[in-house]
Amino acid sequence: MGENAHKGEGSRKRYGNVASVLGILCNIFLCIIKGLAGILSGSVAIIADAANNLSDAGSSVISLIGFAVSDKPADEEHPYGHARFEYLSCLAVAFVIFGIGIALLKSSVEKIIAPEAVEKSFVVFLILIISIIVKLWMSLFYRKVGKMISSSVLMANSKDSFNDVISTGAVFLTTLLYAVTDINLDGYVGLVVALFIMYAGFGVLKETFDNILGTVPDAALVRSITEKLNSYEGVLGIHDLVVHSYGPEKYFASVHVEVPYDVDILLSHDMIDNIEREFREIENINLVIHLDPIVTDDEEVNELKAKTVEIVKEINSLYGVHDFRMVRGETHSNLIFDVGIPVGDKITEGELKEKISSEVGKIDEKLFCVITVDRNLV
Repeated sequence: MGENAHKGEGSRKRYGNVASVLGILCNIFLCIIKGLAGILSGSVAIIADAANNLSDAGSSVISLIGFAVSDKPADEEHPYGHARFEYLSCLAVAFVIFGIGIALLKSSVEKIIAPEAVEKSFVVFLILIISIIVKLWMSLFYRKVGKMISSSVLMANSKDSFNDVISTGAVFLTTLLYAVTDINLDGYVGLVVALFIMYAGFGVLKETFDNILGTVPDAALVRSITEKLNSYEGVLGIHDLVVHSYGPEKYFASVHVEVPYDVDILLSHDMIDNIEREFREIENINLVIHLDPIVTDDEEVNELKAKTVEIVKEINSLYGVHDFRMVRGETHSNLIFDVGIPVGDKITEGELKEKISSEVGKIDEKLFCVITVDRNLV
């Protein structure tokens, strides 16, 4: 996790700019040679493929603009920075892909209604093979850089480039089939390519909307944060971790950290300050920690907590118990604790509380449960 943070925002922008410029140059080159091949052969499928490369060049231009804007520092109107602009760039890429797909759909249908002969040429085959090789390299290149800098735009371009490998491969096979058998499927393949392009645009659109709406944080990131927090001496455990993303590599998080109740509060507070500082400077995560003092030397409380955890785990192994404490009384004792459950779990709070209270009552009828149900956001 810290490795990406060390790259810095300037390095991220440089990687993104290099990838975008290479994408523009490669796609313009492919658009020109495939456009010539389409004109020479009279193939609407090849022309459709060339137009798709033109849309990819446009997508790379949008990516370039996106990296420039998203790299701008925070200001008074945008205190969390401008990194989310990259998601808007993805939206623009999706709409460009859709537009090209619709235009190609129209021309392909026209070619199906009124088919025309396609010229057979070795040069056309060579251009298509070159295009497949270049697009495969671009897909792998985008994927590598996109993962390196956590860029949704480059990952979208990687998927789009791989889709181009498939669509150009289909055009190549169709052209080869016509050269060997005189079976003309040009308009039909153009139609399939157009639909494929539109489907790719829908995929980019859905992923971008998910990022804008907010999704569950990456499991590897959550695991890394959890492991690092638990590695600090004096931390007994953590819960209620929440991670917000304000764009790629722009994370804000909050968490409850459990500490021994009998340690000087100033020492625990100093430890929390150090943890927050290290996450900010090393991991590039703005972390806010709530300190929870935990009683660790009360055998009765520890035993009841262990039994309560077992009861909750039997209901669902994904559930967890935290903030457990006991308030003793003459006629009854209250067990006060929180139960964390997955955000999408269908069980109602009333049903869960009743199940737990019923089982705890079997331990001792004088025990009453005061339960708060938390929906885990990670």
